[in-house]
Amino acid sequence: MSAETTNPVPNDRGQHLLRVLIQRYIQDGMPVGSRTLSKDAGLDLSPATIRNVMSDLEEMGLVSAPHTSAGRVPTPRGYRLFVDTLVRYRQPGDTEIRRIQAQIRGDSDNPDGFVGAVSSMLSDFTSMAGVVTVPRAHQTTLRQIEFLPLSENRVLVILVVNDTEVQNRILHTDRDYSSSELQQAQNFINAHYAGLPLDKVRSQLLDDLDSTRDSMNQTMHSIISVAQSAMDGASDPDNKYVVAGETNLMDFAELSNVDTLRGLFDAFSRKRLILDLLDRSINAKGVQIFIGEESGYQIFDGCSVITAPYHVDDDTIGVLGVIGPTRMAYDRVVPIVDVTARLLESALSQNS
Repeated sequence: MSAETTNPVPNDRGQHLLRVLIQRYIQDGMPVGSRTLSKDAGLDLSPATIRNVMSDLEEMGLVSAPHTSAGRVPTPRGYRLFVDTLVRYRQPGDTEIRRIQAQIRGDSDNPDGFVGAVSSMLSDFTSMAGVVTVPRAHQTTLRQIEFLPLSENRVLVILVVNDTEVQNRILHTDRDYSSSELQQAQNFINAHYAGLPLDKVRSQLLDDLDSTRDSMNQTMHSIISVAQSAMDGASDPDNKYVVAGETNLMDFAELSNVDTLRGLFDAFSRKRLILDLLDRSINAKGVQIFIGEESGYQIFDGCSVITAPYHVDDDTIGVLGVIGPTRMAYDRVVPIVDVTARLLESALSQNS
């Protein structure tokens, strides 16, 4: 999970009341007053005592009062303490696990359809948005590059990655290059970089260009700089994900503002933003929980993102998760994400 709480922690009574408050708020979505807490907590405490405890929790930044006369609501810091130490997680029952298994079926040779079914299942089970990255190869490797001259200062770049995937790009150059010049550049790249991971090719190509600037003729240097542009623009087949159930977020009052929804839907359409968030979980051990501003993106300040990596053998090949409001049933959603990741691993291992 995300970094553990380092802020002041309330005593046992304060923790109990905070747990009851958060559970009630998750259930009703309304600020929780002292009278409700007194009834739900099962403690023989006067309303005045409860108000004092609430005041202490507010000073610790764990709850806030949206209106002067209203009850309290949990803050992101309060949710963080809740998910780290107070929540009692409920594992899915046998019937629910069988339902998940029934929906995690497909052909690993069709990863888009396979993970599409998983993301839809996560959305159906949680009534939130489900997101799953397409299983990726352990490394994206450059096998070959080829340059073909075109008219009007253009070059066709053909990239072969991971043995079989072919990507084409048309680059605009500052002048026409002859076939022999382009052949010389592609021979150099294939001789020095074929077989290396694509991200390493990108970085090493830049370093080598700097170190050989004096010894390499200007034409060769210019063409390989063009190749660097091709590498920068090469689409990585790993960078794909499938999202389902985005419209479920419209059902939550705290996210139903038109501007909020527009921002969230824009975030789902901006591939890099979601992938960056998911990539932060790729090497994590188990479930990660990003609450509000912990995501690092302002548009998700009112949301929580629950993620888990999934593996085949010893390789982490993807991440799945759920995106919803901070007021979500963590006790149920977190175990569903965890179990789904484990069941997905099992299905992919059987298909591999």
